[in-house]
Amino acid sequence: MHKLDRYIGTTVFFAILAVLGIITALALLFAFIDELNDLAGAYGTVEALRYVALTAPRRMYEMLPMASMIGCLIGLGALASHSELTVMRAAGVSVGRIVWAVMKPMLVLMLAGLLVGEYVAPHTESLAQGTRSLAQGLGEAQTSKRGVWHREGQEYIHINAVQPNGKLFGITRYRFDAQRNLEASSFAKRAIHQPDGYWLLEEVRETRFLGESTELITRDQERWQVELTPELLTTVSAQPDALSITGLWSYIGYLDEQDLNNGGYKLAFWTKVLQPLVTAALVMLAISFVFGPLRSVTLGQRVFTGVVVGFVFRIAQDLLGPSSLVFGFPPLLAVLLPALLCALLGVLLMRRAG
Repeated sequence: MHKLDRYIGTTVFFAILAVLGIITALALLFAFIDELNDLAGAYGTVEALRYVALTAPRRMYEMLPMASMIGCLIGLGALASHSELTVMRAAGVSVGRIVWAVMKPMLVLMLAGLLVGEYVAPHTESLAQGTRSLAQGLGEAQTSKRGVWHREGQEYIHINAVQPNGKLFGITRYRFDAQRNLEASSFAKRAIHQPDGYWLLEEVRETRFLGESTELITRDQERWQVELTPELLTTVSAQPDALSITGLWSYIGYLDEQDLNNGGYKLAFWTKVLQPLVTAALVMLAISFVFGPLRSVTLGQRVFTGVVVGFVFRIAQDLLGPSSLVFGFPPLLAVLLPALLCALLGVLLMRRAG
């Protein structure tokens, strides 16, 4: 029986890897084509290729649930097409045993996905975003198309590029008083985080608004004491879905302290935490399809069905997630509900097949 489990698991495992490689390659190709519209200045074709390559771990992580479902349909479907599943059932192998044989490699993939999403993808995504912003911004005030906005207290901050090693480029700050009148604005070409916990601004130009007049002040260096750490800035510069679970959790707490909205980050947090459950639910649905409605159809029909169901599931998630932010119901429910529906449908179909 161990050989049988290994045979089923290996077939499904390599089918999932093949599907994951194909859809990730397609996603990277489309991303590169999209980046060609943004070529300008120091951001050329080579830089665009580097940016797209650095985003590959994040894209693989995001594609894992859909790839698992389609790969499971292909792997188990191939066994069904050659009547191997029929022989296994005739030999007394239960549906539960086959499901467990499929889930074993899935546990490995889920663990690998968690490690990539937690340790690899956030670092490469931060490096990709920082490199692209720096190439497009060139250190000028707010010329970066993809800069970062942030607010701390009465100060609004725009940063052209954030590097993971504690360096910032193109820092523009606007300081307001309690009546929301602009008191001062400043621009620094660079900022380097110091071991003592503050930022050292370089080549600073500050404009102070004094009623009917203004005052221009230039400094070679300026000490900038702010609660933003390099880790937090790396978090701010990335999209919520590109962050690690620990990074999201710490930034949610920081936004709470600053009395800022953190709904989008809570949604991304629960999406990442529950991704193994979502993947398992989609795989369960795929197994039920192979034993039920898709038992005797062609490979192309199985792939088409998997793509359609995967896209419907993704659309449902994309609709429920923002809806939770608009209508105020918990983001946990928005992530959990589609997965539970898929798991329930899979269990019902397998009971009918059994």
